[in-house]
Amino acid sequence: MSDPRQAWRDTLKDLGVMGLVPEPADPGPRPAVLDQGPPAARARPTAPRPLPTAPTQASPAPPLQPAPREYAPPTGPEACPEPEAVATAATLVELESRIQGCLACPLGPGRLRFVFGEGDPAARLMFIGEGPGRDEDLQGRPFVGKAGELLDRMIGAIGLAREQVYIANIVKCRPPDNRVPTGPEAAACLGYLRRQIELIRPGVIVTLGATPLRELVGESAGITKIRGQWRRVRVGDRDIPVMPTFHPAYVLRQYTPEVRKSVWEDLKAAKAWLERD
Repeated sequence: MSDPRQAWRDTLKDLGVMGLVPEPADPGPRPAVLDQGPPAARARPTAPRPLPTAPTQASPAPPLQPAPREYAPPTGPEACPEPEAVATAATLVELESRIQGCLACPLGPGRLRFVFGEGDPAARLMFIGEGPGRDEDLQGRPFVGKAGELLDRMIGAIGLAREQVYIANIVKCRPPDNRVPTGPEAAACLGYLRRQIELIRPGVIVTLGATPLRELVGESAGITKIRGQWRRVRVGDRDIPVMPTFHPAYVLRQYTPEVRKSVWEDLKAAKAWLERD
């Protein structure tokens, strides 16, 4: 590479001004350029770091909901009938008058009507379901909705009328949203039902669905496994045969020939038991 000062002098000489302009000072040796490696390895300029911001305040935790308080039934013979008053009721009418104000479990305060049961007070065939639904709560009668209409047809299919049998439930007040009664709710009401059975003295009980089979008979197996198989329940001084079958509401949901045939066979067996006495 040529000396830049020599090129500068040659240029001045060509212009005729040689000696009029001082020569530039020697800049000295150029600093060596360090090998920075391939472009990809060179450090890229970093973006400026954002200024720290003030910490945001955490959202407050939702307040803890108080645990639901255990239901405390009111005191008094009307709200909580004494077992002795139940046991000494001589007729169904007297029993109903003694227990219709019952508030012994949480279902009582939420009911519209107390659904005691209805039918022939000396019926030989008794049907026991789970509990009142919306229509029953409005009318104060058991099995008056769609399931009740089907039950009436089931009873008619074996040559009986609704007025010739007795119909009741495990609980006498409607559970919220028609849910299954809890164990304590069923236990609070079971003494009333057992006294009804003692007064009616049926020859056969047909349980409708899993709840009466569990709460009255003490059978916890599923209704699909037990239906059609005879059981017995001890009430008072009598052992009463029990025929478990499907609840009419289940039949409406599963309205198949197999389900309807099963119920028909169960009811025929109950009727045949009565006729052989």
